[in-house]
Amino acid sequence: MKSRRLDFRDKVAVLTGAGSGIGRALALELAARGCHLAIADIREETLTAVAAELAQFPIRVSTHVLDVASREQVASFPARVLAAHPAVDLLFNNAGVAVGGHFLDTPEADYDWLFEINFHGVVRMTRAFLPGLLQRPDAHVVNTASLFSLIAPAGQTHYAASKFAVRAFSDALRHELERSTVGVSAVCPGGVATAIARSARFSPTLPAGAIEKQLERSRRLLRMPPERAAQIILRGVEKRSPRIIVGYDAWLGYLLERVLPTGYWSLMRNLTS
Repeated sequence: MKSRRLDFRDKVAVLTGAGSGIGRALALELAARGCHLAIADIREETLTAVAAELAQFPIRVSTHVLDVASREQVASFPARVLAAHPAVDLLFNNAGVAVGGHFLDTPEADYDWLFEINFHGVVRMTRAFLPGLLQRPDAHVVNTASLFSLIAPAGQTHYAASKFAVRAFSDALRHELERSTVGVSAVCPGGVATAIARSARFSPTLPAGAIEKQLERSRRLLRMPPERAAQIILRGVEKRSPRIIVGYDAWLGYLLERVLPTGYWSLMRNLTS
């Protein structure tokens, strides 16, 4: 059975989306706690930069260019990691993307692109690494969901649907694994200052200036430093919390949905318009 409190020292963590934002901050926080790392990202240049930052820590680091939307790349990924590390104890499914625009304005291809990364990528990575994790004496899976896995604002049908799916998958998997050595956490960050909005795809039918307006709104709402988010996340993982809510805005959304499950939008509309 899993221990009550997870110790990161001398464990090996696989971390996707490690090249920037929360992923980079998690890599640095894990390294500071003595955790060895297999960091993955779709962009080699960002991985190289993060690896250079990690060189200050006395840990083993391997870097892996990986597209979590690729079945073939994910299927072969455990062998690549195990060529550099003796085993894997922790899996952080952190890679994610966003799409801007309302449902009827969003091309089906953008929906598919987002789901392949945000949801199917999580499922594929978990399927690839879970057999090995089950062989470890103390292991954990950490899936990055979102505030929008708790509430579903207008204009977020694609992103919210993918993140609700991540949260549901995490909850059901945790129930399946409750008698094993593997724990599962779903992370629900609110407004963390990452590049996800700047790298989002936007509907081609959006009127002139609408994208700039959305990006400006994101700059106002995405305020928490990734380093602070990483500290909160790892504190929750350490405690084996099933759901890790990150930020006051995420807590507000969580509480509003519980009190007004179908009426919270009337209170939140002005915050997202």
